[in-house]
Amino acid sequence: MAPGGTAVPDLTARQLADLPLTNRHLTQYERHNLAVVLRDYYVAEGSHIDAPTFVNSFAKDGVFNDVVAGQAYRGEALGTVLPYMKSLFSDVHRDLKRITVNGDVVSIELSIDGTFDGQLQTPAGVIKGKGQRVAAPTADFWYLQDGKVEKFNCFVGYTKMYSDMGVTSDWASAVNQH
Repeated sequence: MAPGGTAVPDLTARQLADLPLTNRHLTQYERHNLAVVLRDYYVAEGSHIDAPTFVNSFAKDGVFNDVVAGQAYRGEALGTVLPYMKSLFSDVHRDLKRITVNGDVVSIELSIDGTFDGQLQTPAGVIKGKGQRVAAPTADFWYLQDGKVEKFNCFVGYTKMYSDMGVTSDWASAVNQH
């Protein structure tokens, strides 16, 4: 149990050994916080999306900020994030590169990987995936309290993601506008 009586998962020594941790000397409290975050990544994977578990990991007033896109999700809107990613990349997966845990903060360098086999709605129309492999560099910062996510700030490398999806920047039209 985390402070406040909230039930959270725990990590075995073997699970911890397999993680790219920057510090292997975590307190029990830090291990619990990390377990909450890892559970959220697990339920966000393409083969076993579980939006209710993801939503329930957040505090009542918790927020997920897609910082680069300028989007914030709260309450039930949190449940739309995972199905949306799966609609773009049916096999969406997070490749965790480096994990730092410091009390109530879990910072993770990762890549959001998948096959672009869905459809992306854009202002210019719909872009249909053709099976392109995508690896979007990402930095996630999770802020927890009492075993619940208070704030999750996600910084996705959209330029790289869109490039992998076959979307190229039209620099010439931007230059010609000026």
